Amino acid sequence: MRVIQSLLICSICFCSLSSCSDKPKTEENTPDIIELPVAKEEVNLKPLQKRDFMQQLVSNGKVRAREFADLQFRVTTEPIVHIYVREGDQVKAGQKIAELDTRALQNNLKQAKSRLEQSRLDMKDVLIGQGYDPEKANSIPAEVQRLAQIKSNYELYQTQLEQAEFEMENAILYAPIGGIVANLDTRAHNLPGTEPFCRIIQNSDMEVVFTVMENELALVRPGNKVNIMPYTQTDVACQGTVTEINPMVDENGQVKVRASVQGNRSFLDGMNIKVTVERSASAQFVVPKSAVVLRTGKQVIFTYEDGKAKWNYVTVTMENLTEYAIEGESLEEGMQVIVSGNLNLAHDAPVQAVKGK
Repeated sequence: MRVIQSLLICSICFCSLSSCSDKPKTEENTPDIIELPVAKEEVNLKPLQKRDFMQQLVSNGKVRAREFADLQFRVTTEPIVHIYVREGDQVKAGQKIAELDTRALQNNLKQAKSRLEQSRLDMKDVLIGQGYDPEKANSIPAEVQRLAQIKSNYELYQTQLEQAEFEMENAILYAPIGGIVANLDTRAHNLPGTEPFCRIIQNSDMEVVFTVMENELALVRPGNKVNIMPYTQTDVACQGTVTEINPMVDENGQVKVRASVQGNRSFLDGMNIKVTVERSASAQFVVPKSAVVLRTGKQVIFTYEDGKAKWNYVTVTMENLTEYAIEGESLEEGMQVIVSGNLNLAHDAPVQAVKGK
């Protein structure tokens, strides 16, 4: 009997414990769920407007003198006795540049004159021997005069005199144009040699020569203004005007263009320069280059609408150093274009517009 009572007591205790364990958990034991705020990309905005777009084409080129003169002595057998200028000197047209030793040339000239005078006397003797009066040249037949000249070597000595006079006249170099002296490598007391003695560059009237690609030729026309800047002297930039376009495309698909540059004597012949050609196109949607990004291989811009970024497919039609001209079916004036903070944006991404970033 006692055994049965013990079993009943144990069963009651077990049921009590089981009923306690089946009670629902209280709210105090339930863990809290924390929702994190979505991070918003900070972006800068710029209203989309139509305006004139300055299209730019940048090319490399060189400065060339429109006019120059290479000076060279005709006589190379006599030494140079005087050089009156130095490289870099500014000279005027007609100014004396250098001079040869003319002592031997003067002797040659005297001898040539003497020989010619002797030949005149010999020619008169021949005419008198033929029965003609040398003082009445009009009455002497042409064939008789010709025979007298040949026998007296008159034509030979006349040619020698002309050559001697020519050598004397060219023993002194004069500047044929005004400009700056360049390539003066010869020194006094040396023979001049066969190379040009120096070059006079008219640096008051220079030009630039540059090339453009065949598909860029539509941007360049005679009369277009160009900006010119040396790579080594950014403080001497100036403007020029397109004067010539070579009507040929070379093997590299390039076309040669020339532009005039006047009044800038700081430019040197052969200087490397950067040329920027500008042309204005009216009524274009213009955005900074930073506004255009690639998505799925296509060009898009993001606009700001109700705190979200919306992408718009666009086509870049023109560009310059800092801006694009764009077209797109969804573009409207006044749209707020995202111009920074757009590199990692997706469509409908939450964004926060900031100022002065």
